Amino acid sequence: MAVKSEMYRDALRHFPSGVTVVTIRAGEQNHGLTVSAFASVSPDPPLVCVMIDHRHLAYSLLEQEGAVFAVNILREGQEELSNRFAWVKSEDRFAQGSWTTATTGAPVLEDALAWLDCTIHSRHPAGTHTIYVGEVQASATPREDEPPLVYWNRGYRKLAEPARPADSGS
Repeated sequence: MAVKSEMYRDALRHFPSGVTVVTIRAGEQNHGLTVSAFASVSPDPPLVCVMIDHRHLAYSLLEQEGAVFAVNILREGQEELSNRFAWVKSEDRFAQGSWTTATTGAPVLEDALAWLDCTIHSRHPAGTHTIYVGEVQASATPREDEPPLVYWNRGYRKLAEPARPADSGS
């Protein structure tokens, strides 16, 4: 018998993850949501995946023919934007942030840590979610030297700089 959903979620909250805003372009509609279920799949061809709950509007949009998406990797200090895309209803989500497009037409965040602009390579139903594998058509690292926004144990965290070894005085 599989573990109960509550126990599963309690265990996974202890796994730290980066925070992304996944933006979608389906027809003439833009949408976005905060996603921590994101992973690299393959460098050749360049593939990434995001997992989207079937109850979310993003699911119905990504199921449309020709839908595209971008993964915007957030940097430290972008907690408010993450919360906005997690909780604000409708397209008011895009009222904050500096948005543009790259190759596919999906919105990309100009000052993200990095972004990946994707076409849908494949879809894989998996329980309550669908895994969307995206083929990266364009990417950039606008703030590559800044630390990422990290989520762990139901809260945002900051990376600690490693301690530098003391000078040996030789």
